[in-house]
Amino acid sequence: MSIVAAFMVPHPPMIVPAVGRGSEKQVEKTIESYERVADEIAKLKPETIIISSPHSILYSDYFHISPGVKATGSFAEFGAPQVKFEVKYDAEFVNLLANKAMGTGFPAGCLGEKKKELDHGTMVPLWFITKKYTDFKLVRTGLSGFDLLKHYEYGMMIKEAAGELDRRVVYVASGDLSHKLQAHGPYGFAEEGPVYDERIMDVCGSARFGELFDFDENFCSKAAECGHKSFVIMAGALDGMAVEATKYSHEDVTGVGYGICSFYPKGEDEGRHFLENRLKIEDEKLKEKKDKSDAYVRLARASAEYFVKNRKVMEVPDWVPDEILNKKAGAFVSIHKFGYLRGCIGTILSTKRNLAEEIIRNAVSAVSEDHRFDPVEENELNWLDINVDVLTEPERIDSEEQLDVKRYGVIVRSGYKQGLLLPDLEGVDTVEQQIKIAMRKGGIAPGSSIDLYRFEVVRHC
Repeated sequence: MSIVAAFMVPHPPMIVPAVGRGSEKQVEKTIESYERVADEIAKLKPETIIISSPHSILYSDYFHISPGVKATGSFAEFGAPQVKFEVKYDAEFVNLLANKAMGTGFPAGCLGEKKKELDHGTMVPLWFITKKYTDFKLVRTGLSGFDLLKHYEYGMMIKEAAGELDRRVVYVASGDLSHKLQAHGPYGFAEEGPVYDERIMDVCGSARFGELFDFDENFCSKAAECGHKSFVIMAGALDGMAVEATKYSHEDVTGVGYGICSFYPKGEDEGRHFLENRLKIEDEKLKEKKDKSDAYVRLARASAEYFVKNRKVMEVPDWVPDEILNKKAGAFVSIHKFGYLRGCIGTILSTKRNLAEEIIRNAVSAVSEDHRFDPVEENELNWLDINVDVLTEPERIDSEEQLDVKRYGVIVRSGYKQGLLLPDLEGVDTVEQQIKIAMRKGGIAPGSSIDLYRFEVVRHC
């Protein structure tokens, strides 16, 4: 046996009566659907239940799997300490999964457990399930900062481990939908919120898992969802399988979206290897981009690839045109992988003999010195999307009114601290946002006395 069923469920603590104290009645459809899920799991009698939770331990570059033989937790944080849990972990499954990851160099395992207690993203599903069924062991895993394709790959590894152990396994993807569905809700309203909920329920309600990759990172951020990556891991755990999907319910009355669906595998289907299919599409797109790249981007890519392969900085190639050789300017090199930022380093003013050397050095820094990410590895090179921004000399301005997020980048200075943000970035829609982010990047505290500078860029994609 392997994955016998999977479920997409939300995790609002208020749905537990001891926490909600009556407020849970406003989401009766969700409660009814949750009870149905618990009944179905009880009938399936799984030996192992896997729960992926956005509120378990989270790392930007690692999928954490909870170690040990058991775990406890309660809703004390939500005013209901009497609602307690004690679950046994499936240590054999966990060890096999962690060893598989280690053996293939995949960034997942049991290291870095910062908190042993169960999180509410795990306990809310358990509250419903354990009322109906308790004869199972748990595998709890978190999400990561990696791209969606990496999460799907992780789900494929979970499927492989379940198959090797010949377990009856149920996968529970815990995650709320948009948190910005109603102006009266706790997080307010964003126009992306209802759009996200409609799309995700349509996609998951018909098991069109390949379309989960089409949700842009900035769109998801504006919608303030928390479960998308959890759903993607679940989809990976059903890779290559025909799936019967059923949409149970969707509610948005609290301002947060709660969606519940079930997924039952119905045999193998070679057309549903969604990661493999997506990589083919990405490969074609990147080849087309590379063919259309101008000399600035070609130079940045050549520098990045040369450094990753040889661990040294390349010389300026003979083919670089005079317009780059005879110019001095600051430049930023930005690297994305599958739509997610993978590195971005630049210089405000020229620091080299010419722009060619500036681009070469900043490309090296982007793949190896951006402290937010691990250095780029050789097996990633084919999947990198590279942009080069050439900066004009910054000019000091008197007020925010002289900024335009689409046209100008901003430099914020306060004493010896300085933060910079490029113009025309997805997700940055106002000058206030632009300045706030630049201040945060520079470690400048809110309310500090600041000086503002603006600059323009020529973007080479």
